[in-house]
Amino acid sequence: MTVCEYRAGLEGVPATQSNISFVDGQKGILEYRGIPIEELAEKSTFLETTYLLIWGELPNKDELEAFEHEIRYHRRLKFRIRDMMKCFPESGHPMDALQASAAALGLFYSRRALDDPAYIRAAVVRLLAKIPTMVAAFQLIRKGNDPVQPRDDLGYAGNFLYMLSEREPDALAARIFDVCLTLHAEHTINASTFSAMVTASTLTDPYAVIASAVGTLAGPLHGGANEEVIDMLEQIGSVENVRPYLDDCLQRKSKIMGFGHRVYKVKDPRATILQNLAEKLFEKFGRDNYYDIAIAMEQAVEEKLGHKGIYPNVDFYSGLVYRKLGIPTDLFTPVFAIARVAGWLAHWKEQLAENRIFRPTQIYTGLHAIPYTPITERRETLVD
Repeated sequence: MTVCEYRAGLEGVPATQSNISFVDGQKGILEYRGIPIEELAEKSTFLETTYLLIWGELPNKDELEAFEHEIRYHRRLKFRIRDMMKCFPESGHPMDALQASAAALGLFYSRRALDDPAYIRAAVVRLLAKIPTMVAAFQLIRKGNDPVQPRDDLGYAGNFLYMLSEREPDALAARIFDVCLTLHAEHTINASTFSAMVTASTLTDPYAVIASAVGTLAGPLHGGANEEVIDMLEQIGSVENVRPYLDDCLQRKSKIMGFGHRVYKVKDPRATILQNLAEKLFEKFGRDNYYDIAIAMEQAVEEKLGHKGIYPNVDFYSGLVYRKLGIPTDLFTPVFAIARVAGWLAHWKEQLAENRIFRPTQIYTGLHAIPYTPITERRETLVD
C-alpha cells in the first residue's frame, strides 16, 4: 500500500468525483451543473435551481409547477415536532434547535428505501419544505409565541419572511432573499457537504444526513462567519475607525471576518452579487452606517491584503442583506442552512448512486509496545 502525503484538513485532496458544481478560485467562477451563478441569480429561482442541482437539469414548466406544489403541501410541521421545540431552552442557538429538529424528522418518516426513487423524492420535498418552517417556528417559540402557519399562496422565499413576522414581505425583498438562497445553495465539497457525504455513505436516513451537515455548518469557521461579520462592523462603529481596526487586526494576526477563502483568490462571485443586492435594498429602504463601514473595510483590506489574494467572501455582504430584511443575526446561519439543504441533498443523491462508505486512513504518530502500568504504580496527580 502506498503511503500518501498527509495534508492538514485534507486541503486539496480529492474526496469524490462530482458533476454538481464547479469552482475556479483563480478566476472567480462558480457554476451549478455548468450554468454560471450569475445567470442563475438573474434568471432563475431558488426552487428551480434546487431542481437543477438535485436532478441534474432545469425542469420544464410542468415539472417545476409540480415540484413547487409538493413543497407548498409539505411546509407544515407535525404538532409533536412543534411541541418538542417548545421544550428547547430559549437561550439555545437556532442552529442547535434546527439540528435537533431535522434529526427528529427521521422518527416520523422512518421508512428507509434508498433504492426507491419515490422515497428519494419524498425525502427531498419534506426537507426542503419543512426546514424553513422549523427555523421560523423556533424564532417565534423562543419569544413565547406560537409559530405562524405557512401560507400556500406565497413563494418559497416570501413565505419564510412571512413566517418570521406574520407580515407579507415586499416583492423586492422576497425576490432578493430568493436570490440569496440561490447563491448559498451549493459550493462543491465544503466541510458541511463532506460531513453529509460521509454520513450518507453509511446508508443512514436522509434526515440524519442533513442533521449532520447542519451541525458542521454551525461552526464559526464555516456558516457561522456571517454572524461574526455583523459583530465586527458593530465593533468598528464608524468609517473613521476602519483602518485603525484593520491595523490592529494585522498587528495581532487575528482573522478578519468575511475576508479570505480556501478556494477563491479573487473576490467571491457571490459577494459581488450580494453587494449589488444590498445596494438595491438600501436604495429602496434606506442606507445605514453598516454598509458604509463595509465598503470602507473592503477598500482597506484590498489595499493591504489584495496582493495575498484576500478579498470579500460570501459571508461579508450576506449579513448586511439579511439584517436589512429584518432577519435576526443569530438566524443568519440557519438561513444559510435553508439554502444549502439543496446542495446537501444533491450530494446525498449522487453519493447513493455509486456508494462506498468513507474510510480514510491516518498517519500514526504515537508510541508502540508500551507496557501496562498497574494503578498502584501510576504517578499521583497533585490537586490544589
